Amino acid sequence: MAMASDFAIPPPLPLLPIPSARQLLFQAREQAMFFHFGMNTFTNSEWGTGKSDPKLFNPSKLDARQWVRVAKEAGFKMVILTAKHHDGFCLWPSAYTNYSVASSNWRNGTGDVVGDLVKAAENEGLKVGLYLSPWDRHERSYGEIIQYNEFYLGQMQELLTRYGSVSEVWLDGAKGENQPAMTYMFNRWFNVVHQLQPTANIFSDAGPDVRWVGNEGGEAGSTCWSMVNSSSIKIGHCDQQYLNTGDQHGLDWVPPECDVSIRPGWFWHSAERPKTAETLVDIYFKSVGRNCLLLLNVPPNSSGLLAEEDIKVLRQFKSTIDLIFLDNLAANASVRASSTRSNTSFKPSNILSDDDSTFWAPEDGQTSGYLEMTLPFPTDFNLAKIQEPIRLGQRIVEYSLKVWEQGSWLTISKGTTVGYKKLDLFSVVKAQVIRLVIEKARAEPLIASFGLYLDTSSTLPMSIKTKY
Repeated sequence: MAMASDFAIPPPLPLLPIPSARQLLFQAREQAMFFHFGMNTFTNSEWGTGKSDPKLFNPSKLDARQWVRVAKEAGFKMVILTAKHHDGFCLWPSAYTNYSVASSNWRNGTGDVVGDLVKAAENEGLKVGLYLSPWDRHERSYGEIIQYNEFYLGQMQELLTRYGSVSEVWLDGAKGENQPAMTYMFNRWFNVVHQLQPTANIFSDAGPDVRWVGNEGGEAGSTCWSMVNSSSIKIGHCDQQYLNTGDQHGLDWVPPECDVSIRPGWFWHSAERPKTAETLVDIYFKSVGRNCLLLLNVPPNSSGLLAEEDIKVLRQFKSTIDLIFLDNLAANASVRASSTRSNTSFKPSNILSDDDSTFWAPEDGQTSGYLEMTLPFPTDFNLAKIQEPIRLGQRIVEYSLKVWEQGSWLTISKGTTVGYKKLDLFSVVKAQVIRLVIEKARAEPLIASFGLYLDTSSTLPMSIKTKY
């Protein structure tokens, strides 16, 4: 007769809510690039009126392949295009309006920016997202609730049935001031999107799949839960602080996305200049490093190309990030834990792998504990990476990092939430023994990955360093 010990021990029960399969894919992408492009690019506007002559749209060198190659080389896994912004000008030949590329002089009215981008992304292995603005300043039916909602869904169906797989549908609740009263039938829209593109995540202020982080600076809260109570959020009328931090007691898994532009505006303007690589690194730590996806807007210029000065910054940003994470100093550490679930499947050394399907788990019922890493020799480091296996829920409420120094434990960093990824940057320390102490968790704390790094780049901003 087989003994109980002969059988595998299952993992802990998931802690609800948990992410869907499409939300797990979203989180793992870490970075997406936004392309704000359209009539505003040619009228030097941010919010167009919907009255500009479509013949003004005429990018002489448009090359979506260049956009996508730049995104891929900079480490981005998805690209999102403003298929239609608030002015109503469509970057594809929509059958529902004459305000589109079909009425422009570009390629004699035969062009399709959406089609070009989708093809380029497919060739480079990147995922595609599309932004279809609910607010349309050109469409005459805007303000007629039933008629306009049908119009919007008609355009959405065009985008989601003509171009293959779409991984994210991006929209907001913008209506502008002094505009006709309008009610957007979001729930009907969302159901149609999921029907036509079952693997697509829908972004809006409040989800349903991905939420806004509450600002356009690319900065998540130092506490950042993937959960919220969706029933308490109304698109277009959100508590931005609530979106920024999420809700430990939230009933819905709606992870945050940090949108920010590389330039002061969202559309390209000749008088504006891009942010520095140092600033982008700071944003990376405050977005990807705080359980979010970074959505960085890089607007094509009026020629239809990404500007060389923007590309230069992106290359510097990528090389800096690559250098920072080149060498995981904890890779050869020995690891022990305060306790371990009774099976080798959940051993402490699992945290040295980047595979989030394996993880450390403590004994049942433990909501605190520690992992202790002993390095081969005393080592300088100033950055820690911590990851939870979020497919089983987000659990950690409070943690600290400590090093053994002169006979006692010295705290070098403290934090609250972890989630998919948390990056802690602190002053350089030299140590051989390091503890990750989980002081409080919603259930048994689970750690999928842990890493230590030494930032040797002089470009990394001091503003994100902490010392305890």
